[in-house]
Amino acid sequence: MKCAAPSVSSNVSARCSTAWPNSADSCAGPTGGTLTATLIELNIYPFKSGGRTSLRSAELLATGLRYDREFMLVTPEGRFLSQRDHAEMALLRPSYDGEILTVRAPDVPALVHKATSDGEVRDVTLARSECQGVDQGDEAAAWFSDLLDRDCRLVRFTGHRPTRRGGGEVMFADGYPLLLISAESLADLNGRLAEPLPMTRFRPSLVVEGLGAFGEDSARLLRVGETVIEAVKPCSRCIITTTDQDTAERGREPLRTLATYRTRDRGIQFGQNCVPRSLGTLRLGDRVEVLEAL
Repeated sequence: MKCAAPSVSSNVSARCSTAWPNSADSCAGPTGGTLTATLIELNIYPFKSGGRTSLRSAELLATGLRYDREFMLVTPEGRFLSQRDHAEMALLRPSYDGEILTVRAPDVPALVHKATSDGEVRDVTLARSECQGVDQGDEAAAWFSDLLDRDCRLVRFTGHRPTRRGGGEVMFADGYPLLLISAESLADLNGRLAEPLPMTRFRPSLVVEGLGAFGEDSARLLRVGETVIEAVKPCSRCIITTTDQDTAERGREPLRTLATYRTRDRGIQFGQNCVPRSLGTLRLGDRVEVLEAL
């Protein structure tokens, strides 16, 4: 969801470069000012690999946006399920208010589930790390198992899970609590594709406008509204980006094209993983200010 954004400044406070060939210089412009942009998208994904919920405002916690990736599907052995292996999960549309998780899917009645913290605590494995989740009961498990045609359980995050870099913490996201992408980065990619793709392919938490193409690569510390976040690691992209989030169909793009100009450290990079440094409420239209650049 987008809202009308105020005009933004393209001044920068220091020399910086994306250091990527064939990409725009997001820090071009006169020195002496501060590079600013605008927050134009704010998304949560209440359960891992399900659809997004677009918000106008959200509270930023140490673990990311409130209610983001609080739930996850796991096998009976505790291994997480995702769109990587089950593309049809893209069609699940969750909403969550802190008490009731509602999940809609094509051609079946919606699941309306009251979240619980009193169930069995299960050990689960996610992205080569072990953590824990509270089992959400047989009714939710049966709904998802029937839909995906495999035995699975719904769990709710509990405990503590540190990020691999940056000293942060995260719930059931792959590794970091926030994913930041510049709108101009997607525009740059779409200029290279035969068919343009929507931002939903990349499942960001925050989308900003005004940093320039791949300007997020050069931003280290950013003030977003009343909060501060730090970019700690580029996001290496996987097969989920090739999954149409409206149809669950898969193709070869955008990975085929991104590989030609966004490959580094054995990964195809698009977007920046971030860790909160100062908490508060985020709102669409918030000013985004680059405090430190690489």
